[in-house]
Amino acid sequence: MASAEGFIKRANVSGQFYTDDPGELSRQVDAFISEARVDPYETAVPIIIAPHAGYYFSGAVAGHSFKAVKNRDIRTAVVLAPSHFYGFDGVSIWEKGGFETPLGVIGVDEEFAGELSAASDDFGFDAKAYEREHALEVELPFIQRSFPKARLVPVIIGTPTPKTLLDFARALDRLIGDRKDVLVVVSTDLSHYHPDEVARDMDATAIEAIKNLQAERIYRECRQGSMEMCGCMPVTAALLLAKLRGLTSVDLLRYSNSGDVSREKDRVVGYSALAIYGQAQAGSETGGLNAGQKQRLLDLAREAITTYLVDGRKISVNEPDPRLSAEEGAFVSVYKGDRLRGCIGNIIADGPLCRTVRNMAIAAATEDPRFAAIRPEELKDIHLEISVLSRPRRILDLDEIRLGRHGVIISKGAKRGVFLPQVADSTGWSKEIFLTELCTQKAGLPPDCWKDPRSVMIEIFTADVFSDKSP
Repeated sequence: MASAEGFIKRANVSGQFYTDDPGELSRQVDAFISEARVDPYETAVPIIIAPHAGYYFSGAVAGHSFKAVKNRDIRTAVVLAPSHFYGFDGVSIWEKGGFETPLGVIGVDEEFAGELSAASDDFGFDAKAYEREHALEVELPFIQRSFPKARLVPVIIGTPTPKTLLDFARALDRLIGDRKDVLVVVSTDLSHYHPDEVARDMDATAIEAIKNLQAERIYRECRQGSMEMCGCMPVTAALLLAKLRGLTSVDLLRYSNSGDVSREKDRVVGYSALAIYGQAQAGSETGGLNAGQKQRLLDLAREAITTYLVDGRKISVNEPDPRLSAEEGAFVSVYKGDRLRGCIGNIIADGPLCRTVRNMAIAAATEDPRFAAIRPEELKDIHLEISVLSRPRRILDLDEIRLGRHGVIISKGAKRGVFLPQVADSTGWSKEIFLTELCTQKAGLPPDCWKDPRSVMIEIFTADVFSDKSP
């Protein structure tokens, strides 16, 4: 491959995937980031994954990725993008000049890009890879608005061998070294043009593979066609890099598909925002709901159940309190006396907390397959318990589990089970029995599956638990 000349790359999709008006583009990107329902991480996040569709469809999702790293002083942004229009086997690195968007020119970090390109004969520069490509360009306005001092390392990855990808990850790891001002941005969408229900299942499988850092699986299944992710090669490279740098945590910040915007559910494209980092974010465990907010959620849950059972409709939810609009998972349990009558929840938030509580309250009252649905005449006899969950984080050391404080999720492939923190208190189980029951009773896995945290995914979380039961 020849070396890149020191010219400015003009935008390919300005005015198509995003507006070509500089002022409007700045306002739009700023809004996508500021309105994202995630707090900036206190710990360093070296790698983010963001979608690359038109901003109408995926801009809000991408905003979550960049909101997570908003507080960092990034000086080098390495963008790993796939090639949609030009087939080649290696890794193309634009070494000189800059890339132009309506917000101006973002210059290439020529020293970093040059050293990366020179690290292997399989790396270099191929101009054809950039001629029509949008996957790299769509990330640039977000970088420009988030990190005005950052320079760019623009990488497009074709279909290299696993060895080439590993060599690339090793070279990138060496160049990053101890620097804290380098951010790797991985550009990918998920499944393409399937019905909504099929797409969500496919995308959940892909996201699980990313969360498990399964680089080899992603490479293999994408090549076989059983997993869809147009950025398979960039994602594989990023996960190899994560392993080299000892990163063990992957958070799903936001998922949606094009049908959530267009309302056309027959042929959708999936989008995700993820953060890859080392230790769990400080202060990420759920808390901070005051008494009034807890009471509001309990009232909302009861109103949701009552209205649904009596009138057959869902109440509308529009909470002015930003704390109740934050994206957090939640479980709702319905009790009659001391007897459980239903319990359903979402571990990973797919919308505002208030809406999750509404939906889970109705589901717990009417959809738990273990119990008959609550009848209207029972409403006066029930009480509710709500568990608002922290973001789960993966662990490899079982000593991190604190019974009564941590809920635990065990998953492998399509099988998954979860126990809330209060299960340990109500049963009095030891940690061994707790984990064995979780494997068998909830996940449908062998009883000793928990003994090797590297063969299954074990995640822990905390819960803010409160109820309307009279003392």
